[in-house]
Amino acid sequence: MKIAVYQGQSRQTCIDENLETIRQAARHAADQQAQLIIFPEMFLTGYNIGEAVFKLAEPSDGSAAQKAAQIAQETGIALLYGYPEQAKAGVYNSAIVVDRHGKTVANYRKTHLYGDFENRVFQKGDALVMAALEGLNIGILICYDIEFPEAARALTAAGSQLIAVPTALMKPYCRVAETVVATRAYENQVYVAYVNRCGSEGDLAYCGSSCIVGPDGIDRVRAKRTEGLFVARIDPRTVERERKQNPILEHRRPALYAAPVKKIQV
Repeated sequence: MKIAVYQGQSRQTCIDENLETIRQAARHAADQQAQLIIFPEMFLTGYNIGEAVFKLAEPSDGSAAQKAAQIAQETGIALLYGYPEQAKAGVYNSAIVVDRHGKTVANYRKTHLYGDFENRVFQKGDALVMAALEGLNIGILICYDIEFPEAARALTAAGSQLIAVPTALMKPYCRVAETVVATRAYENQVYVAYVNRCGSEGDLAYCGSSCIVGPDGIDRVRAKRTEGLFVARIDPRTVERERKQNPILEHRRPALYAAPVKKIQV
């Protein structure tokens, strides 16, 4: 399965313009035989939009989602993008997966909120999510979530072969893209697609460095700081082969980790 990641900047509060960007990028990705294209965190509305989140948030089956479904049908490629989701409990920082037929197959709500802005406007999601798409099991995390090894490990234990991470990583935290993402891929022996913004948005300067990392911890593609579309092949057989050659998951001892740590007084 070939997947594409779009590193770019969406227009703040301009949903229709951002949907058109999704349409054009999806067409280009489909031309390269990609079956899934992933966009950054909160791509539908812009990330750093303050209280406008409350006005722009939509349900997972709202108008924007319906238009995105049409794009998926027109282009013949599945979409994964970030957006603010309106629900009964409030607004969530969410990511939705729409298959090539326009059917919503997963909706994930960010479980680890970062900073004052997110904690002020969003509710915390309370469940991890994995989607089956074109024969591939895809776990979904959003930005800060990937910095918690327990989240990636839980998705791996559930059978994920790829972890998709829409993100809005800003300076000075570029080391997350540069080191943490590859570590998560290696320690879980899964592919990780980390899809960031570039440029700036208000007072935030984004790191770029979107990447697709293999289960051996080696980059398959990695962007620099500028806008672009990047494509790589995801092969579940590579996951299986890496786990046979280097069986670190088999050698785990969960009962040991759950037991109390012995404290030795000196």
